[in-house]
Amino acid sequence: MKNLVTTVKNKLTGKILEAQAMLRSQHGEGFVDTAIKILMAVVIGALVLAGLYALFGETILPTLKQRIIDMFNYGG
Repeated sequence: MKNLVTTVKNKLTGKILEAQAMLRSQHGEGFVDTAIKILMAVVIGALVLAGLYALFGETILPTLKQRIIDMFNYGG
């Protein structure tokens, strides 16, 4: 019985020390890292949108417009 109490006490003490170490920890993500990640996401998103805009403006929309005109052209 004494060994059981000692084992439980040791495990509990270890968990308490582990929790204290986690609370005192100064690790974390810095503001600069977060700002760089956000900036990268914005730049990549802008590049993707510019590419899609160019693709739709020059390739897809003129072809689509001609297909619609041909589809509703009952006289021809």
